[in-house]
Amino acid sequence: MSDTMTREMMEFDVVVVGAGPSGLACAIRLKQLDPDRTVCVVEKGGEVGAHILSGAVIETRALAELLPDWRETGAPMTTPALADKFMYLTETRAYKLPTPPQMHNEGNFIVSLGDVCRWLAQQAEALGVEIYPGFAAAELLEEEGRVVGIATGDMGINRDGEPGPNHTRGMELRARFTVLAEGCRGSLTKQASQRFGLREGRPPQTYALGIKELWEIPAAQHQPGLVEHSIGWPLDQATYGGSWLYHWGNNLVSYGFVVGLDYTNPWLSPFDEMQRLKTHPHMRKHFEGGKRLYYGARALSEGGFQSLPKLTFPGGCLVGDTAGFLNVPKIKGTHTAMKSGMIAAEAVNEAIGAETNEPASYDTRLRASWVWSELREVRNVRPGFAKFGLLGGMVNAAIDTYVFRGHAPWTLSHPHADHETLTLAKDAPRIAYPKPDGKLTFDKLSSVFISNTNHEENQPGHLHLRDPARAISVNWEKYRSPETRYCPAGVYEIVGAEEGTPRLQINAQNCVHCKTCDIKDPTQNINWVPPEGGGGPVYPGGM
Repeated sequence: MSDTMTREMMEFDVVVVGAGPSGLACAIRLKQLDPDRTVCVVEKGGEVGAHILSGAVIETRALAELLPDWRETGAPMTTPALADKFMYLTETRAYKLPTPPQMHNEGNFIVSLGDVCRWLAQQAEALGVEIYPGFAAAELLEEEGRVVGIATGDMGINRDGEPGPNHTRGMELRARFTVLAEGCRGSLTKQASQRFGLREGRPPQTYALGIKELWEIPAAQHQPGLVEHSIGWPLDQATYGGSWLYHWGNNLVSYGFVVGLDYTNPWLSPFDEMQRLKTHPHMRKHFEGGKRLYYGARALSEGGFQSLPKLTFPGGCLVGDTAGFLNVPKIKGTHTAMKSGMIAAEAVNEAIGAETNEPASYDTRLRASWVWSELREVRNVRPGFAKFGLLGGMVNAAIDTYVFRGHAPWTLSHPHADHETLTLAKDAPRIAYPKPDGKLTFDKLSSVFISNTNHEENQPGHLHLRDPARAISVNWEKYRSPETRYCPAGVYEIVGAEEGTPRLQINAQNCVHCKTCDIKDPTQNINWVPPEGGGGPVYPGGM
């Protein structure tokens, strides 16, 4: 019924999908190049930064190129990184290792990335960029083989797919060029990749799941500027991952845990591994007497240099983490994401002036930039851990860094997609996780509660099974439903197993938009699509 209703339409020179660092940097650069350029940014969060949990380390290189007066104009970066620690953990001990050169943070800042994005949005709007938060980009508009903009999702659709009393048709935002800055595993990026073959002939992307908690701790144990990372326990030697601890702001600690999604054991629960790590004697002392404030999770694109897709298509391009510009050994991607957005803006601006079909110079400009050389130099580090395990990966990283200095005469590949790596449940060791104590360790549902996650209850589900039968015939029968463990929000639940009639229940209301299910499902049976605009987690600013 709603498909027959006419959508309102607006026209721009450029539409940017996503108000993260890359999208906002792109929009700002476009207006710097031509103040008369009409630029629109759409953001599915209810406000800019709503889906970005505080606590990240930022390298300011790209920011200084984009806005040289960022200090004078009030950029929210007040905690300089002062001390680096790199730890190897066993079950009971912690050993300090030399900090790899890529992980040195002198000159960097620990920030609320959400607040940084809010500030960037203010700079963009001051230049005349139009920003529409609370609107989820749901569809690529295509005419004659070329993307001509996007359509936002309808609002007020009932669970049965019919318009409700508050139904509002989505809008068509048409543009000469569309820039996809959706972050990891973007839904429109999936559409563009399939339609235009952006991954053809490219190694598969590989991902990780990052789970984060924000704590407030007693002032006496707060160490402003401390940046600490760990590897080792509780993960086994074959599973890539590690933790971070950032002390910043007003007695705040950002704690996070990352697990590579190429792990093999279907019984592994990244969330429970993250909780278990806090019980380590070395980690526990950071949290004692503190209070957990917020929780979140997000998938990360870790394939790096060799997994970059084709970046342009007729009518648009990819920037930021939706393309995969994360520097994994450096554990940073904001600076590369912003720079990719700036370079894309220059290519798009050129293409508009030349009235060409595609911003073809984006690739050439990127290859000539420091982003390309930075990612190329660390290209062998992440696949080295997949190939050689934890200790072998550390040796490989050391050789690549100190002997070849990033210029080894070979490039290691990512041999498989993450969904292909699980072993059968009957062949994998079960993992026993301790029960949460509610003070230091927690369960998934109490964690989702403090993410302020909410979705309009009567809307259609945004987690689609391509073949519902596979949830039992494959996922349950072969892998004992790994989605119930890799999801960090308790979205997926098997009910009826004790009665011999297992079925999958999807609690979409809990979804924190990490998109791990879209990546790790063994037959790629789960398709994450945007829910109604404004749904999902809500992280406030001002901290």
